[in-house]
Amino acid sequence: MTPAEFVQRFRAVRASAILRTPHEEAAAPAMEAALRAGFEIIEFTMTTPGALDRIGEFSRRESVIVGAGTVLTPEDAEAAVQAGARFLVSPVVDEAVIEKAISLGVAMMPGTHTPTEMFRAHRAGAVLQKLFPAPGIGPAFVRAVLGPMPFLNIVPTSGVDLENAAAWIHAGAHAVGFVSPLFDSADIAAGRFERIEDRGRRMLEAVRVGEARDTARPG
Repeated sequence: MTPAEFVQRFRAVRASAILRTPHEEAAAPAMEAALRAGFEIIEFTMTTPGALDRIGEFSRRESVIVGAGTVLTPEDAEAAVQAGARFLVSPVVDEAVIEKAISLGVAMMPGTHTPTEMFRAHRAGAVLQKLFPAPGIGPAFVRAVLGPMPFLNIVPTSGVDLENAAAWIHAGAHAVGFVSPLFDSADIAAGRFERIEDRGRRMLEAVRVGEARDTARPG
């Protein structure tokens, strides 16, 4: 899958499930719950114990696109891609990591928080720009940034939940990423994976509502 193909696929499904947990034994069943809910693009952060093993395990499924998050060094990037990651995500903009992702032939989504950082990431070759953390002013921020820079592919993550997911999509976000609002830490620790599945279904439905509103918006 080329970076351009990933961008198109992410635009089609509009949401990813992002798992960060200290509980190594719970990572696989928690992500299984997200897959049952309907997620097709998933991400294991490199801070999760055994992340590379989980990337390798889930990347063998043809119907799932697996990525690595919290990629902070070129070495992280190479290890993740060797494990099977088809896209890389970072909380920051680091040109060395972006360059490495490009050389590995995978999509890179660095973390950005300002229009300047978004443009810097875009100019460095990052095909997606992660909005991290999603700002307090909410979806209006995305719409404001896309006014002068409609070529950006902004993906809000931390701060996206069931209540505001539709608004982010309606504002013009390329897609959204669900982190702790989907993978509640208490549910993971207690093994209540059915709750993750239920929340996931409702979150994906909220994304579809946002898409419908976006389609209905006058041009």
